Amino acid sequence: MYSILKKEIIAYLSSLVAYVTIGVFLLVLGLFLWVFPDSSILDYGYAGLDSLFSTAPYLFMFLIPAITMRSLAEERREGTFELLLTRPLSHLQIVLGKYFAAVILVLFALLPTLTYYYSVYVLGTPQGNIDSGAVIGSYIGLFLLGAAFAAIGLFASAITKNQIIAFTIAIFLCFFFYNGFDSLSGLLSLQSSGIQSLGITEHYQSISRGVLDTRDLAYFIILAALFIWFTLFALLKQQQKSLGKNVTSGIFLLIISLTILTNLTFTRFDFTKEGRYTISQASRNVLDSLAAPVKVTVYLQGDLSGGMKRLQRATNDMLTDLQAYSHRKLQFEFVDPLKGVAAERQEQTINDLQARGVEPTALSVKTDDGVTQKTIFPGAVVSANGKEIPVKLLYQQTQMGLSADEVLNNSIQNLEYAFTSAIKKVMRGGKPQIGFTTGHDELNDVQLNDAMKSLSDGFEVGRVDLKSIPFDSLLKIRLIVVPKPEKPFTEPEKFKLDQYLMRGGKILWAIDQVNAELDSLRGHGGEQLAFSKQLNLDDQLFVYGIRINYDLIADLSAAQIPISTGNIGGQAQIQMVPWLFYPIFMPLAKHPIVKNLDGIYGEFVSTIDVLDTRNVDKTILLASSPYNKNLKAPHMLSLQAIEQQPDPKAFQSVPKTTAVLLEGKFMSDFKNRPLPEGLGENIAIQNESKPTKMIVISDGDVFKNQVAADGSPYPLGYDHYSKQTYGNKNLLLNIADYMTDDSGLIALRNKEIKLRLLNRARVRNEKLYWQIINTIIPLLLVLIFAIFQHYTRKRKYAH
Repeated sequence: MYSILKKEIIAYLSSLVAYVTIGVFLLVLGLFLWVFPDSSILDYGYAGLDSLFSTAPYLFMFLIPAITMRSLAEERREGTFELLLTRPLSHLQIVLGKYFAAVILVLFALLPTLTYYYSVYVLGTPQGNIDSGAVIGSYIGLFLLGAAFAAIGLFASAITKNQIIAFTIAIFLCFFFYNGFDSLSGLLSLQSSGIQSLGITEHYQSISRGVLDTRDLAYFIILAALFIWFTLFALLKQQQKSLGKNVTSGIFLLIISLTILTNLTFTRFDFTKEGRYTISQASRNVLDSLAAPVKVTVYLQGDLSGGMKRLQRATNDMLTDLQAYSHRKLQFEFVDPLKGVAAERQEQTINDLQARGVEPTALSVKTDDGVTQKTIFPGAVVSANGKEIPVKLLYQQTQMGLSADEVLNNSIQNLEYAFTSAIKKVMRGGKPQIGFTTGHDELNDVQLNDAMKSLSDGFEVGRVDLKSIPFDSLLKIRLIVVPKPEKPFTEPEKFKLDQYLMRGGKILWAIDQVNAELDSLRGHGGEQLAFSKQLNLDDQLFVYGIRINYDLIADLSAAQIPISTGNIGGQAQIQMVPWLFYPIFMPLAKHPIVKNLDGIYGEFVSTIDVLDTRNVDKTILLASSPYNKNLKAPHMLSLQAIEQQPDPKAFQSVPKTTAVLLEGKFMSDFKNRPLPEGLGENIAIQNESKPTKMIVISDGDVFKNQVAADGSPYPLGYDHYSKQTYGNKNLLLNIADYMTDDSGLIALRNKEIKLRLLNRARVRNEKLYWQIINTIIPLLLVLIFAIFQHYTRKRKYAH
């Protein structure tokens, strides 16, 4: 076999056709990857070789048939195949020798493409910012694809004596196995039948990302082995011989055994540096337990920019990875919602999608020519059992201080959580209940409109009157929110909350300890006395490990409010000025509740003391900036203070805690105490809680949406004065997910994927240089090798 392999390689590399074929392959590949804008790595802007591994398969369909077309066809046409059989070589040895020679020649053609890796490595920002592990894994995928195509090409060369016919048949078969099964699946509407898995595309795309799944590896081995068997069968049939039943049965038994084994138990090797395609155990548990088929329809399709293409590819990758653990119960498709829709009906289509929770988004995308606006649909719908849940793919669209690339990267980091959480919700029998307390002059329904509306996608949301609700009904609620009470809680109400917590219930406290309102300031001549509220909750929170102080935080990191600065021509002159009592909290903690959140908008916030209590872990979620001052209540507030420029030195202080997560086993506030009078029902006192959670925020307005003059609510987190959106809504959604989820899915938000960008300034200035390098250097390498090989061969035979 080795002699055949050596003969084939020397013969091929001794012909001019070989270098012309490989040269054309490298030239076309270089033009696609470095010159043509639609597939250019330089225009894509990210430090990766994704374009190489998506373009190379189509060029392989021509390169590899050109390499293999003469392997057997020429031998048979010239009658030299019979001479080979006179040597002590079996048909299998001859075929394998020619096959491995073709594979080695494919590797030879790929070697010059390492120039592309070097170029991206140099152009990365910082230099070297390329995921080498992912590139290695992708090259493995390309090698396996080349090996499969080589087997197909060898078979085509075995069934005809004409090289051109062999070349044509090999191209057709390579194309059919790469794209044909996908096309058949679409034409016959068999997307969920598994017919796509018979084709190469599904398996190659998985490996080309840098993930080696043993099922994909088995597929390529089986495909190559099958066509090598076909080749042997064709050659023996032409000589009126047979493989023998034992050989044939053995091959098919091996193929069937390998197929069954890899489907029953499989392993995935993630070569990427951050393990970005490694699905968490929490997600695997959700997918493994799917009781019914789930369909995901993704609307991020159409003419997309480089960044959106990356998000689309990442979404496809994530759904592919999730599908791998779903026992084929998860199916997905990408749809362009406006494709084929008449212009006059597009608005209705957009409205229909909005009603389903898929929002169109205008995104500013930086290009070499400036900034362009793109209207896209970065959303998906997860459906099962007649229910559907929308999924937003573009996460944190309005984060302050983040570039478009950073927003996209955060979105990609969030994909696993977004899809797994939606799948879990759509498969659940009913939505978890969340109750907002009422009866103590809490925020009204208009002020909580967007909070309750936003939660209603995944939860059943309503108001809870602690005075009248039976305790058994209270226990059915997964999360109770206490939103800015103004009146004191009675002892029976406190007792119900306490025992609800003791039995594993979760509570979110949003408490104002000091009475202060901007509207009151404006209506009382610009002054108001901020005084302490009496909510009768201090003793209860103290036992749980928290004290909300009777003070206010003045912070230099603050939102702006409109102030009238005079009157000109009968028109009031309004100026936006910072109001130190409206602090903006920038989440710096790595906890999944606040990770990647925008600034949180606060109003008249107090400080929190965290007390030392046993069996309870405390995590600070939000804190003031280092430039703050706390003012004890009572304190006279005045709008005239805005006219005074604050001295930063006077505000230098340690950050003050404003939101805390508490997790563990809490002691009851009613331990060793009798049942409170007026309870109305017999509830057994539990002195220590089950493991549970609570969150305390020292701002009652944190989940209040602003209300327009006509009474219509603004979105939660939107400040209609500054026209800026803060992260309050996403904070609420994260809290709801974290508090109601016992499977640990929220921890997926800790997943980090490094942003890998090209140095755009360098790309812009040196674009032509790198285009020349990557189109000419690979050709020069082949030319130098050809000259060297010719010179060596000439010297050898001259002697």
